[in-house]
Amino acid sequence: MKLSTALLSVSDKTGIVEFAQALAARGIKLLSTGGTAALLKQAGLEVTEVAEHTGSPEILDGRVKTLHPKIHGGLLGRRDDEKHLATMAEHGIAAIDLLVVNLYPFRETIAKPNCSFADAVENIDIGGPAMLRAAAKNHGTEVGGVTVVIDPSDYTQVLQEIDEFGQPSYGLRLKLATKTYAHTAAYDGAIAQYLSSLVDAEPAQDAQPTRKQWPSTITLQLQQHQELRYGENPHQQAAFYLDPITGEGLLGRYQQLQGKELSYNNIADADAAWECSRSFDVPVCVIVKHANPCGVAIAENAFAAYQKAFKTDPTSAFGGIIAFNRTVDVQVAQEVSKQFMEVLLAPDYTPEALELLAAKKNVRVLKVASGSAQNPFDVKRVGGGWLVQDPDAFDVPVESLKVVTKKQPTEQQLKDLMFAWKVAKYVKSNAIVFCADGMTMGVGAGQMSRLDSARIASIKAEANGLSLKTTAAASDAFFPFRDGLDVIVAAGADCIIQPGGSIRDDEVIDAANEHGIAMVYTGTRHFRH
Repeated sequence: MKLSTALLSVSDKTGIVEFAQALAARGIKLLSTGGTAALLKQAGLEVTEVAEHTGSPEILDGRVKTLHPKIHGGLLGRRDDEKHLATMAEHGIAAIDLLVVNLYPFRETIAKPNCSFADAVENIDIGGPAMLRAAAKNHGTEVGGVTVVIDPSDYTQVLQEIDEFGQPSYGLRLKLATKTYAHTAAYDGAIAQYLSSLVDAEPAQDAQPTRKQWPSTITLQLQQHQELRYGENPHQQAAFYLDPITGEGLLGRYQQLQGKELSYNNIADADAAWECSRSFDVPVCVIVKHANPCGVAIAENAFAAYQKAFKTDPTSAFGGIIAFNRTVDVQVAQEVSKQFMEVLLAPDYTPEALELLAAKKNVRVLKVASGSAQNPFDVKRVGGGWLVQDPDAFDVPVESLKVVTKKQPTEQQLKDLMFAWKVAKYVKSNAIVFCADGMTMGVGAGQMSRLDSARIASIKAEANGLSLKTTAAASDAFFPFRDGLDVIVAAGADCIIQPGGSIRDDEVIDAANEHGIAMVYTGTRHFRH
């Protein structure tokens, strides 16, 4: 079947003129609507407007223009069904072989800070989804069917197959139909999510409606990026799915420059390392093992930061994930190559660094752009449902810290305390972190008792030849008893940062005063399960 007619009606006009020119050059008749038709005519193309094609004018301020039998009959009529073809001929319905539509920008509209309810509703597309679903349903058989295109990135392949086969192949039509249904499902899901998040039952048309924190309906749509060899364990199957609206700075936008295929655990650990590294605005190196930072340090450059971070726990760093928030140069690449690592992450690499790293063929080298984007929410799967929460994006400002002891922290101690607090946010609870001079000295993670986390951090520091004398210590949550503080002070810490909020806060403060150390409260905890 040779394509004869195409209907083009797009909000995103990227590449549409060039695509229409290519279709016209192949003898395909162009139908169009509104702004798209005007743009194509301006480019000198011969275009039939839908109103002329149907014999019915656009009405209701353009809300009704494509909802017509000559449009939907042209999309839904089967090319291999004699009854369909006879009915179409009887009613003067011409087949529409190619539909190019993308929808009103609803999600972009509601993302605007001052979006009114009227603007949101007006950007709910009706005719577009109806046409898309009709065309996708009739993608056809090997004999022929409708090709539906929602994404400008597909224009080139459509043209290639028209040239090769006279029409896009069944495989491509099926692929594009599948993509279309995913798109319309996500579009309708976004509308349902928005409407269910409104507090006012009938918000004024020209006003911003009151929004509640959590909508009654959440629609998640993820796109498979790659199948993984297995999950956390070899007997588990796994795949990596991307959020299609991933923002700049999040791991999902990584480019793998070299190395073996990423595993489930690689991606999980890489995310932990990257999130910690991008929380600093000075050069930092973060080394992660089993989702926990085992070495974090800041310095004047990436090379010095790595040398400090590695000292924290060289044993755990073996086979770990290393993340930098600065460009990796050849000096850094040379240094990290001395140890076995699974994944290396950075916002960029010098050509010389990449050339050197190429010798480590199995090392997965990822490039992740810097950026401040956050996931809109965090989810955790539980039996029969999901837990949904805001991401833990809060960073306590130094001016909001509350000194609760007689002894005041020095300027250097405050710097170390803030560094320790930032690292503790990325350590699994219960978390105790000792730091000094912008470097982790001991990390205790994931214990059922905060007391045990403190002991483990001390043991690991001693095993790695690090002294905890005059260090700053951070606890991700309050001390329920004074014993945890006693262990930390006995290990050598002379200042502590913690959220506070225990019913025994007075007892813990008295213990700090008894030891003659400084202690500050943040008022915010950082549990990480």
